[in-house]
Amino acid sequence: MLKFETVKVEVPKECNVILGMAHFIKTVEDLYEALVNSVPNIKFGIGFCESSGPCLVRHEGNDEELRRLAAEKAFEIACGHSFIIFLKNAYPINVLDKIRKVPEVCTIYAATANPLEIIIAETAQGRGIIGVVDGLKSRGIEAENDIRERKEFLRKIGYKLG
Repeated sequence: MLKFETVKVEVPKECNVILGMAHFIKTVEDLYEALVNSVPNIKFGIGFCESSGPCLVRHEGNDEELRRLAAEKAFEIACGHSFIIFLKNAYPINVLDKIRKVPEVCTIYAATANPLEIIIAETAQGRGIIGVVDGLKSRGIEAENDIRERKEFLRKIGYKLG
């Protein structure tokens, strides 16, 4: 038996989502520590799918609504040892390095504020993430005006020197 499906992730306003794979029950606590120590005033919720023993969705966070959302979405994804993080008051660029340094983290599939679709395969044993669809299809190639606007935007938000 092999079945494919997609799980849609609608990212709440002013939030971002990070989807990844890890390998041990302490992942949820280690991710909590990595996030809470990365950006002042960050708000987040983490859902982590356990893939052995009781196979529960483990969850942590410092924002109850984001924690609930992450736990529910992780349960819908239901792929062994996957994790999903919803974050507010920070961007993935602020935390990805810390997340990658968590010893249990194996893969990061997506880090985005875009609508996300997770492509899942299910076998008799369980479920696995095959890949993701992050946002929309490209509509064209940037022109000189688009390049100028991109550079201005990055300086306006403080990610490049002016």
